Amino acid sequence: MTAAGLIFTNIHDDSLREMTARRAMASVPFGGRYRLIDFPLSCMVNADISKVGIVTHDNYQSLLSHLGSGKDWDLARRSGGIKILPPLVSAYHNSVAGRVSSTRLEALMGVTDFIEKCTEDTVVLSDANAVFRMDLRRVIEAHERSGADMTFVVKRIDASLCPYGKDVKIVRADDGGRLFDLKEFDPFDRADEIEIYTNVLVATRAYLLRVIRDAIARGYKSFFSDVVRRHMKEDCYMVYPYGGYYNMIVSLAGYYETSMDLLLEKNRRELLGDAALPIYTKVRNSAPTVYTEGASVTGSLIADGCLIEGRVENSVLFRGVHVARGAVVKNSVLLQDTAVLENARVNCIVADKDVVVREGRMLSGDAVQPYYIEKRKTI
Repeated sequence: MTAAGLIFTNIHDDSLREMTARRAMASVPFGGRYRLIDFPLSCMVNADISKVGIVTHDNYQSLLSHLGSGKDWDLARRSGGIKILPPLVSAYHNSVAGRVSSTRLEALMGVTDFIEKCTEDTVVLSDANAVFRMDLRRVIEAHERSGADMTFVVKRIDASLCPYGKDVKIVRADDGGRLFDLKEFDPFDRADEIEIYTNVLVATRAYLLRVIRDAIARGYKSFFSDVVRRHMKEDCYMVYPYGGYYNMIVSLAGYYETSMDLLLEKNRRELLGDAALPIYTKVRNSAPTVYTEGASVTGSLIADGCLIEGRVENSVLFRGVHVARGAVVKNSVLLQDTAVLENARVNCIVADKDVVVREGRMLSGDAVQPYYIEKRKTI
């Protein structure tokens, strides 16, 4: 069975407003050298999906710069490859023609022409607000074997530790794996464990087109309320359990927590350590990081091109970061080209690109509420 891909880049922008004022959620930097879109896109490439539609809404200039022609994902192709699907593109006079979509279903309506022109049997849909490394080949094979119309990838988690609130959908399936309920997370639910929808979905292309056209004709707005709930009893919706690392980013604290997770070897190995299922990103030829005499680094993840003269502890540093002599960086995430100058001290902060922390400054947040410094700001 052949498959095409669709990635929604803007649906969750409001969840991380601090970092999406000038960029789409999909282009939020992560892990020293990646963007969030790299994770679903790499999973698709690893599953031999060679045609991927990127559904955009707004603020997608940095996303286009990151993706380029798609060559870093082996998607610079005459046939297939990356297809940017901007707003206001519609082949039909329907409810979203001529305006920007505001929901997942309206986004699907707006890219009906792309789905219709695909010759693949299956479409893999994914959001770009989570960090994971999934073997989509197995999901597609399970979808084909079951004869399902749609297969929802789910992750089992401890209900008492669920950090996602109403941003996540709770899935319930019978013993055979057939979906019979999908609802918002209820913190008062007494269940010990729950299965959450990972926002990764495999659908038979012909079926997906049918429900989209039906939604257009009936003026539906919500994919889950108006499509999934209405059809789950009569059509075949299956679930596929995913057991690897997964974290959905629904807040600045969630972004910080997920970044800190990379400092644990187990999580790094699970996310980035499998050569058979690599996570690709845009290649940059940066010089090696320089550690001067007197520099101290412990428990940190540091990208190429940095200059470390001070002390760094339990932090994630992106390319081009400068930690000056006498400066201390602890429990922080510093994005590209940030500079922490002489004798400054920072703790539990997230600094966006090109930030400058001046000499002697002392800044501190907390793990549950990190201190955020916006792009190009000097403090």
